[in-house]
Amino acid sequence: MDTKLTLNVDKEIIEQAKAYAKAHKVSLSKLIESYLSSLTSKSSKGAEITPLVKSLSGVIKIDSDFDYKEGYTDYLLEKYK
Repeated sequence: MDTKLTLNVDKEIIEQAKAYAKAHKVSLSKLIESYLSSLTSKSSKGAEITPLVKSLSGVIKIDSDFDYKEGYTDYLLEKYK
């Protein structure tokens, strides 16, 4: 059963949301309902991993003692020399 809800939202945000909903051919009410549903859904504990991502898993071999932060720092230092 649908129930009416009154919200106070910044006018610019409403206009942007209306444009987004129109571009995606969905009503603003449905868009907000879907968003609230995704926030409150207890069954979704994480993002679903797509078959493409699953197929890429394990493609790159990294040493177990690899320091990600140090590696990224080295990359940035080299990039911005």
